[in-house]
Amino acid sequence: MNAGNERVANVVALALGVAMFMFGFLKFFEPFHTWFHVQVSNSHLPPGSFSMGIAGEIAIGTAFIASVVAKAQLGRHRESLIVATCLGLVVNMCVAIYVHLQPSVPAGVLPLGIKPPIIPLSFLALAVWELMLVKRPGGLKRSDSKA
Repeated sequence: MNAGNERVANVVALALGVAMFMFGFLKFFEPFHTWFHVQVSNSHLPPGSFSMGIAGEIAIGTAFIASVVAKAQLGRHRESLIVATCLGLVVNMCVAIYVHLQPSVPAGVLPLGIKPPIIPLSFLALAVWELMLVKRPGGLKRSDSKA
């Protein structure tokens, strides 16, 4: 991957990481905690979805941030981490789209009060873009390529 594409991939990963971590972290506090509970319960998601949603967002955010901050330490495993994290984000955003489309979930409990799934679709698109940047021929520069 050329240096420009790698910079773009790093910026996208960092932006996704910070945003996802914050979305998960904020759910520990009111009113986000209650709003998320309403989203999950009104979507008729299975038990455990509440805590899995929060854990997933924090884990995805942390993994994206780690892929940028600790890229030298991750070496050849960095690309695999980014791919796995992007796939986790795709799954997470598919669930978020499902929640947004449920008639029983009021707009007032959704991010920015927006009922159409604009935010999850945007994050889904960013995850796919990140995958394309990482998986295109050449992939990420490998710091261990001399080995």
